[in-house]
Amino acid sequence: MTDALSVSPFRSAVPAAAVADLKNRLRHARWPMPLDGESWQDGTSVAFLRRLIDYWQNDFDWPREEARLNRLPQFMAHVDGQDIHFLHHRGTGPNPMPLVMTHGWPGSFLEMEHIVPLLTDPAAHGGAPADAFDVVVPSLPGYGFSPAPTAPGMNSQRIANLWAGLMAGLGYDTFGAQGGDIGAGVSTWLARLYPDRVKGFHLNYIPGGMRPSFEGEAPPMTEEEAAFLATGAAWSAEEGAYAALHATKPQTLAFALTDSPIGLAAWIAEKFRSWSDCDGDLEGLIPMDVMLRDISLYWFGQTIDASLRLYKENRANPLIFAPGERIHPPFGMALFPKELPTPPRSWVERVFDVRRWSAMPRGGHFAALEQPELLADEIRSFFRPLRD
Repeated sequence: MTDALSVSPFRSAVPAAAVADLKNRLRHARWPMPLDGESWQDGTSVAFLRRLIDYWQNDFDWPREEARLNRLPQFMAHVDGQDIHFLHHRGTGPNPMPLVMTHGWPGSFLEMEHIVPLLTDPAAHGGAPADAFDVVVPSLPGYGFSPAPTAPGMNSQRIANLWAGLMAGLGYDTFGAQGGDIGAGVSTWLARLYPDRVKGFHLNYIPGGMRPSFEGEAPPMTEEEAAFLATGAAWSAEEGAYAALHATKPQTLAFALTDSPIGLAAWIAEKFRSWSDCDGDLEGLIPMDVMLRDISLYWFGQTIDASLRLYKENRANPLIFAPGERIHPPFGMALFPKELPTPPRSWVERVFDVRRWSAMPRGGHFAALEQPELLADEIRSFFRPLRD
């Protein structure tokens, strides 16, 4: 650490009274009366959620999980007026490359728990020591253990500035960036704002609002690109109601999710099932303990309103590029088959310097959680030629 940055070790300490309050709310939950209790057609299956809530109330052991979390190298930093929680894992190798990895919604820093050791100590997992990284995993403001912002304007651009300050304070003048979902937008803003510091950026998702310019001397839109717009519009009509609500009236939804743990669990679990490569068997891919760790972070953090509001902040500051604008740091993409609608390579090449574009054999939106080995191998391969 460096004296230029205010950093302190962090340990989670959820009061026993908060755990008891959660159990009490779960015990006295009110349930809807669906037409079909097993079906997911109208949203989260009531039968599934009853099993999840029963497990949360009777089998999930938060104190045990908290003790496990507290074995991770966690810190809190004060950057430009905002407290940021982050993991900081030093690499084992001859010259570890700094890498900042950013999660999204409804995820958390816990998405990266299993991929981080593969990146920091590749030799212990069948890789080469020369591919080691120093990995920094911040929690987005208002997510996990990062406090909620106290003023408007906390969008992905502002978060990228915070990450740049964090990395500088940790002694990393140059670094790589990686992310999915909202983290993909933050990583792209980092590359856009700090091209001299970002050695390369790698994504497993292209931000939904990312738009190149088709004006001036830009080539006209191709049939493949037009098809992507049609696919994206159809997906938004069928699946995008959550994002429209987050981006317009997040506070109204926040009342329900802040007060009701089963409402919070239903809102998040539906996305895990819809966006992951689980083929309808969510528990087979993401065990209940893993889901409930993430959901519990949102519940005990009491910042769900801030996490939703980030959509509205980003809607007001979209990632749109000017005619002729180029993002100069090298770019790599890992395209997982069950990812949300993704633009074709030609769309991305209008702005990014695409060095690697890999179609993955399996996996979905939560790539670091679903397929950490596959994603880690892609990250190593992309950054290998960009190391000093």
